[in-house]
Amino acid sequence: MSRRPGMAELAGDLAAEHHDVAALVAGLDPGAWDTPTPAEGWTVRDQITHLAWFDAATVTAVTDGAAFAVIRAAADADVDGFVERVRRDESGRRGSEAAHWWAGERARLVAAVRDLPPDRRVPWFGPEMSLASKVTARIMETWAHGQDVADALGRVRPGTDRLRHVAHIGVRARPYSYAVRDRDLPAAEMRVELTAPSGAEWAWGPDDGPDRVTGAALDFCLVVTQRRHLDDTALDVTPGPAREWMEIAQAFAGPAGPGRRPGQFRRGAGG
Repeated sequence: MSRRPGMAELAGDLAAEHHDVAALVAGLDPGAWDTPTPAEGWTVRDQITHLAWFDAATVTAVTDGAAFAVIRAAADADVDGFVERVRRDESGRRGSEAAHWWAGERARLVAAVRDLPPDRRVPWFGPEMSLASKVTARIMETWAHGQDVADALGRVRPGTDRLRHVAHIGVRARPYSYAVRDRDLPAAEMRVELTAPSGAEWAWGPDDGPDRVTGAALDFCLVVTQRRHLDDTALDVTPGPAREWMEIAQAFAGPAGPGRRPGQFRRGAGG
C-alpha cells in the first residue's frame, strides 16, 4: 500500500462518497429524518448535519487559518463535547434543509482541495496534517457516518474500492487505538491482507508476520470505524496481539469509542 494518491484522485473519491451517502437520504419523508441511528442519541438528521458542519470547517481550515483558529478555540480542548454541541445546535433543521446545506458544503470542499498540493499543511482540532491526510480522513468520516444512516434506514450499501482509504487509516491508527485507552502498544507487527470489493488484494505489514488480519476489506473497515463488532464479521484474526487490536481498533479521532454490541448486526452482513 505504498502508492500515494494525488489530490485529484482523493477529491474525486470524496465527491463519489458524498454522492453515495446523499443518495441514501434523497427524497426521505420528513419523519424519516428523525430515525435513530446506531450511534446513541443521533438521528439521520444529526449524521447529515455533522457531515455538513465538518465539511464546512475543513474548507475554513484549508482557506483561512485565522478563522479556523477561532473555531478550534471554541472547542476548548473538549472536542467530543464540542461535537455534541454542534449536534444539538443543528438538530432543529428540517431534513430537506440539512440535505441542501450539506450539498453546498461538500461541493465547496471538493472545489477547495482538488487543485492544491497534497503536502500542504492543514490545521485541525488536534495536530495539523497534510491536505492529503485531511481529505482521506473526510472520506473515512463520510463513509462511516453514511453507514450509520444506511443501518438506520435498513439499506445495504455495496462496498467500493474507495474503502482502500478507510482501511489505510485503520491500519495506520493502530497505535492511536492503544494510546486513547492508555494501553501499551505491543511490539508485534501486524500483517493485514484484505480483499477489495473489486477482487484486488490489499496488504500492509511484513509478508511473513505471524500476527494477521485477513478477510474482506468491507468487514475490516466496519470494524476499525466501530460500525460492526468484530464477532459480527467474517474476518480471520490470529489470537493474541491481532485479536487484541481488532477488539479496540479505532480509525477516528477522539475518546475511546464504545463500538457496537456483538450480535447487533448479523455475521457477515457487510453493510
